Amino acid sequence: MLSNLRAPEIILILVVVVLLFGAKKLPDMARSLGKSARILKSEAKAMKKEGDADGGTSSEAPSDAAQQAPRTIQAAPGDVNSSRPVAEPNRANQS
Repeated sequence: MLSNLRAPEIILILVVVVLLFGAKKLPDMARSLGKSARILKSEAKAMKKEGDADGGTSSEAPSDAAQQAPRTIQAAPGDVNSSRPVAEPNRANQS
């Protein structure tokens, strides 16, 4: 269906989007969309890295977990207002 779009149809869609949202809000919307995409990408990498680390080191000592500093999830590079500490469950006590 998207392959049937030609230049006039694309221009018409862009004009409708500009009329609906306004030219002043479009850069902010694009910026927030890019920020969200970066956050999603970094979280996916962190989950993959965490999954790889958990699979290889299942015999951690309980004292190592207590000595680690609390991890922080950062919303975006340089955005310190929305970062928050993460409370992780102690895996040694769950068994």
